[in-house]
Amino acid sequence: MAKLQTPHIAILPSPGMGHLIPLVQFARSLVHQHNFTVTFVIPTNDSPSKAQKSVLDSLPTSITHIFLRPADLSDLPLDSKIETVISLTLARSLSFLRDAFKSMVDKTNLVALVVDLFGTDAFDVAREFNVSPYIFFPATAMTLSLFLYLPKLDQMVPCEYRDRPELVRIPGCIPIHGKELLDPTQDRKSDAYKWLLHHTKRYRLAEGIMVNSFVDLEAGAIKALQEKEPGKPPVYPVGPLVNIDPSKVDDGSDCLKWLDDQPHGSVLYVSFGSGGTLSYNQIHELALGLEMSEQRFLWVVRSPNDAVANATYFSVESEKDPFDFLPKGFLERTKGRGLVVA
Repeated sequence: MAKLQTPHIAILPSPGMGHLIPLVQFARSLVHQHNFTVTFVIPTNDSPSKAQKSVLDSLPTSITHIFLRPADLSDLPLDSKIETVISLTLARSLSFLRDAFKSMVDKTNLVALVVDLFGTDAFDVAREFNVSPYIFFPATAMTLSLFLYLPKLDQMVPCEYRDRPELVRIPGCIPIHGKELLDPTQDRKSDAYKWLLHHTKRYRLAEGIMVNSFVDLEAGAIKALQEKEPGKPPVYPVGPLVNIDPSKVDDGSDCLKWLDDQPHGSVLYVSFGSGGTLSYNQIHELALGLEMSEQRFLWVVRSPNDAVANATYFSVESEKDPFDFLPKGFLERTKGRGLVVA
């Protein structure tokens, strides 16, 4: 009976490690600070990655996980944008999510569903079970302000945003040129933009939005987000959510030992996130730039891909040895001053 009385939260991350990791930290906060229990419901379009399993298996027993059956994306072109792939993975997983909800409702006191920025289609399933839908927004408050403003901007601007002579005035933010907006907004005829617009229109269906930021970092954007207006859900700054567990020691300890031996504030950290992928030429240019700069650096490098800029999005593991693609002699010439990790 006690188990049924404990409020339980289902968390639905969009596919990709870059979405899972911040939600894991959010789940830890819910468990440790608010005594909730949590189930991660993981949509996939392939077998779960080693990285996903490793992160989820390391969580306390109060945080469980379910991998949904893989969604069939065999009809998608190989060059489909990541926003399209993510959105269709979730949209085609709703029947599997519904089955998971039935099980959770029977076994737990399920009170809320938390999705991230591309998970709004799951709201319909939550409503079927009288479960409150929320959004956890892992990016900046400025990006969230843009997303909430995008449906209005879409109606106001007839041309491509990059062709608009006037600056785009995102509420609470410094005005910027349309060409500086996020990549999926640069082609309004693309499926990626249509999916982004679809989700941003549904943000107002949430009962609340939690953003991984804080007032001292983004005062203007957060103030604008928290201004009340009809139909806009309340926004709660809950960041920064970072891994601060001192008992968590992983295989990256060699990096920390190397960093400890460098002068304070002297190391340039180079990383393009869990999904960022450079081309062969870009990797060479970056390597040569780091070498010529004579700057100490820590570089997280992935296998190059000349076709797709987000080739490693769904897995943080490199498909090939990325060191094979570095300029000949680069590692030897920068030894001691730079550290390259895969």
